Amino acid sequence: MKHFLSISDIPDFSKAIDHAIDLKKNPLAHSKTGKGKKIAMVFFNPSLRTRCSTQIAAENLGLNTFILDVGAQTWPIEFSMSTTMDGKSSEHIKEAAMVLSTYFDLIAIRSFPTLKDKKRDLSEFVLNRFQQCASVPIINMESATRHPLQSFADAMCIKETRIDKPKVVLSWAPHPKAIPHSVPNSFVQMCKAVNYDLVITNPPGYDLNPEITSGFQVVHQQEKAFEKADIVYAKNWSSFDDYGQVLNHHPNWIIDQNKMDLTNNAKFMHCLPVRRNVVVTDDVLDSKNTLIQQQVNNRIFSAQYVIKSILTHVSFH
Repeated sequence: MKHFLSISDIPDFSKAIDHAIDLKKNPLAHSKTGKGKKIAMVFFNPSLRTRCSTQIAAENLGLNTFILDVGAQTWPIEFSMSTTMDGKSSEHIKEAAMVLSTYFDLIAIRSFPTLKDKKRDLSEFVLNRFQQCASVPIINMESATRHPLQSFADAMCIKETRIDKPKVVLSWAPHPKAIPHSVPNSFVQMCKAVNYDLVITNPPGYDLNPEITSGFQVVHQQEKAFEKADIVYAKNWSSFDDYGQVLNHHPNWIIDQNKMDLTNNAKFMHCLPVRRNVVVTDDVLDSKNTLIQQQVNNRIFSAQYVIKSILTHVSFH
């Protein structure tokens, strides 16, 4: 694996899930793998779990980690090619990527979508510019359309439930502001990769990119979708067709215990951060069926598997 931009970059994803779960048994078993290597973690947007888990994962492997907050700790970066830089950006991606590639052995990037320019977001403008201009491996810590480290950790959680052939429901839930499609997109892609029985439920007007959801059932009646579910994954996302828009807040789509009672005693999942009593009620989030702490912990080991795989398969400068 040269780069990790999506879970499709992992040759055998089902096998990778097992290996990542195995890493949890002894997190420091490969602590010399990254000795003498350095990783730059570049953040264009806020982070809690991704920042902490990726740093811990890298340090478990013996790497030195450096965190850069673009704008606050670096010059603003220009990503357009053949442009006259007479605006706010002081540094071009060509030089920025060259500098980081000179100083570091891996570069991890977190950059959210604009939710305004659909064509730009779907092109993965920032992530692909880094890949184009850098000479070292790139790791996606969440991009305009994908969050593969999260979906990898989610796959580990579902595998660890030991539920045979689970019915998985990805449910849209309310949120007061426009939210990206990265997490639901990657969750759907993960379910496709491991052949889970997935049902997607969302209000009309909130269907995800049909190229991603192709092959899966999309239901606009939430209660119907929840029937006999084994896993319920809650997440908000803005409209794809009316790109980045909040068409209706639909407060009745909150995940509550009445809806969970329709399921097969389902496990509840959410990537966090979560708005309590907007997305999901306290009683569901705090119940014995919630997997959120397990998801948080697995974020370390999805990242650790990815970094370890890159370190052991790439010839470094």
